[in-house]
Amino acid sequence: MSQDLFEELHELLIPKISKCTTNWRTPISTRERLVICLRYLATGDSHQTIAFSFRVGRLTVGGIVKEVCTEIWNTLQPEYMPSPTEETWKQSEKGYRETWNFPNCVGSVDGKHVSIKCPKNSGSEYFCYKKFFSVVLLAIVDPCYKFTVIDVGSYGRHSDSGIFENSIFYRQYIHGKSLLPDKPLPGTEEPVPHVLIGDEGFALKTYLMRPFPRALATQDERKTNFNKRLCRTCRVVENTFGILAQKWRIFLRPIDCDVDTAIDIIKAACCLHNYLRTKQGTAILTPESEDENVPMRALITHRPTNRRSTTAAFETREQFVSYFNQ
Repeated sequence: MSQDLFEELHELLIPKISKCTTNWRTPISTRERLVICLRYLATGDSHQTIAFSFRVGRLTVGGIVKEVCTEIWNTLQPEYMPSPTEETWKQSEKGYRETWNFPNCVGSVDGKHVSIKCPKNSGSEYFCYKKFFSVVLLAIVDPCYKFTVIDVGSYGRHSDSGIFENSIFYRQYIHGKSLLPDKPLPGTEEPVPHVLIGDEGFALKTYLMRPFPRALATQDERKTNFNKRLCRTCRVVENTFGILAQKWRIFLRPIDCDVDTAIDIIKAACCLHNYLRTKQGTAILTPESEDENVPMRALITHRPTNRRSTTAAFETREQFVSYFNQ
């Protein structure tokens, strides 16, 4: 974050995080409060380390982080992560078609486990299959590595499909509706639904494409080609999570806060990610410049699901298979 962007962010937050000066004490300045929060998100240091660095109390740091993260979300979300509109989906589809060669795709979706300290009296609710405690960050990403929609706070033991189908986004935009009207793929005449794309953690739906199982793909070159095209495009959401974790290194270690504060931290980091991507105009990695062998260790993906799908979903995927093998 450059100094100019910091000053701009500070100006936006001054009315929300300022405190009154009283006869008893002079409050911590708004600039220092914002710096403490950003330092915590960017380094992942403990509250005690931050307290030593700024000569304030450990509990003071905890209160500042929670308050400032909440106000960052309230201030930046309406502008940098607004509720998607039809125009949002159209711009996303254009980007995926022109940059990633996947027409009729309006977003890449994935869920990641964010490691947290074991919550009190939570039993096994937050205990995920990777043997640590986590909350789930489920995100839909546009072709420019910016978050379009996020869902934060689901139990770590839940699957991607279950979280997605119980999210507010699903009820508002998917259930009984369509993201955009059907349209033919380039060079064809038969209308095809607009879709999201995901990995094996999601069930195949008419609105969500997933790759073929590896055992089937190895026996059919057409399915292999489809898997290559889809998995290459799925790298958009993987890259976005990687950029998020490298800029905000709080994700490289378990978040030592209560669950509500951890959710506020994740939401604030996602908003700051969109804010910086929008302001800095960072270049997009093209498919040709991708390094397929770089693992992303900060955020852990979900395990695959084997839920059965409808005939309509299989037919929609077969239309994409035919298009990619023309």
